Amino acid sequence: MSTGGADKSGAGGGGGGGGGGGAVKTPSDFLKSIRGRPVVVKLTSGVDYRGILACLDGYMNIAMEQTEEYVNGQLKNKYGDAFIRGNNVLYISTSKRTLTDGT
Repeated sequence: MSTGGADKSGAGGGGGGGGGGGAVKTPSDFLKSIRGRPVVVKLTSGVDYRGILACLDGYMNIAMEQTEEYVNGQLKNKYGDAFIRGNNVLYISTSKRTLTDGT
């Protein structure tokens, strides 16, 4: 556990836990690397959108393709393309599994 965040630059210690001595990956690097990949976007309202990340900007405005809307874990709607305004976004996560995987 960190008690103050003294090593935010990544220059002074231990390698982090990200990749065994590789370069430090910033949130911006992460967002660039997941473009074109399946993601889950969680809104502040609790609704999830799952689809392919088409693009995003510095305000976290998000364009998605093949988008599915989930409310309380249940599929509610399917959209071809969707645009989500950034101030509603709680987080963006890479999609590791779907509900149909059974786990």
